[in-house]
Amino acid sequence: MENTKKIDWYTLAFMAFSTVWGFGNVLNGFVYFNGVQVIFSWVLMFALYFVPYALMVGELGSAFKQSGGGVSSWIHETIGPKCAYYAGWTYWACHVTYIASKGSGGLKALSWMVFQNGSTYDTFPTIAVQMATLAVFLFFCWVASRGLNPLKKLATIAGSSMFVMSILFILMMFAAPVINPNGGFVSADYTVKGLIPQFNVNYFTSLSILVFAVGGCEKISPYVNKVKDPSKGFPKGMIMLAVMVMVCAILGSIAMGMMFDPAVINESTDSFKSYVSNGAYWSFQKLGEYYHVGNLLLVIYAACNAIGQFSTLVLSIDAPLRILLDNEDARQFVPSGLLKKNEHGAYINGIKMVICLSGSIILIQSFVPGAASVLTQLNKLNSVTMPLRYLWVFAAYIALRKSLNKFNPEYKFTKNQTVALVAGGWCFFVTAVCCLLGMYVEGDIASTALNVITPVVLTALGLILPELKKRETAKAN
Repeated sequence: MENTKKIDWYTLAFMAFSTVWGFGNVLNGFVYFNGVQVIFSWVLMFALYFVPYALMVGELGSAFKQSGGGVSSWIHETIGPKCAYYAGWTYWACHVTYIASKGSGGLKALSWMVFQNGSTYDTFPTIAVQMATLAVFLFFCWVASRGLNPLKKLATIAGSSMFVMSILFILMMFAAPVINPNGGFVSADYTVKGLIPQFNVNYFTSLSILVFAVGGCEKISPYVNKVKDPSKGFPKGMIMLAVMVMVCAILGSIAMGMMFDPAVINESTDSFKSYVSNGAYWSFQKLGEYYHVGNLLLVIYAACNAIGQFSTLVLSIDAPLRILLDNEDARQFVPSGLLKKNEHGAYINGIKMVICLSGSIILIQSFVPGAASVLTQLNKLNSVTMPLRYLWVFAAYIALRKSLNKFNPEYKFTKNQTVALVAGGWCFFVTAVCCLLGMYVEGDIASTALNVITPVVLTALGLILPELKKRETAKAN
């Protein structure tokens, strides 16, 4: 009877797939890694990073099935409460830059819906776009402060529809040459020489884009022990997830290669930024042309994206803050002022802190020339900051393996202790190095400075708060 309530391993794989993967990952990989040459990098990333990462998450989730599966709880159990606070802080701090990008992304999507081109938005004065972005951001901060999440269901619908459209794009693109053989498709170079990338500075400083793309599978860890026969079912689900993500990345890159010429993307800095900013919309616009339905697919994609961006903005203001401040173990390191709630149950001072930090990033970008440049800069900034939270996953895994006599996970990534520790250390090293290298943007001092200063400021603030709490406690006593 109990087994009927368990999740099949393939159901878990599909749940994880919709959480981890998205259409934007295909586009970013294609643009940043010179077209179909990204296939080589995807294969390496999956084999040497994503598969062990996913299986380590399975072991952590299995070991701490009663603690909700969150990274903070894993760190609390394996290392201690103060590090658990820092893990929660990192998770929240990473969303500061993410929040700053959602308003710009939503306005971009609305612009494509209305004008059905990318040039109109890109020609708007940057300061006007950023003021509009700031207004949108402040409005949704107000929504979050009211204790309301009216877009939560819309976020789920938009996320599901974006997932469907990502798969639909691949299927329709491969069928397009049969339906419309004269569609003007691009011929990509699939020779060994054409697929091996140039291992230059730009290549290594862009790897954070791929790390960001494949991260996040720890979100499904609470389901580890709900799978039928976890010791066998979970790794099967994770392997299936890795295969599905790899297939979609490779087939998606091939589909993109039928549409866009990397030489055109890389012919100038402005061209590159335009593709980063508009490439996803151009993809669906071209797909509509191949099927003779005009801009129908473009408008549908833009609508889903707009809803998704704005609803994610609200959730990203509210949810990470609650994860940090609702945690009783973390509260002992947070000044009481940040724990203040308003009549709607929202952490009002926490939201004000979000306004100051994310609002500062939005205002700083008022001086960036061109709206497309802003989106490119935010895209790279997110790829540097968001993967920093994965470091805690690997730190927790290493600590877990060093204390196996204390914890007894039902599922183990590997029985070999040396292999486990080396794998955890390797993934920690890859994440840290890719984030550090990703901070450098060739020929763009302003973006490099933003990529360096933002994590430093957020880390410093995380270190200061426990000291403020200590002083507060000393005064009270």
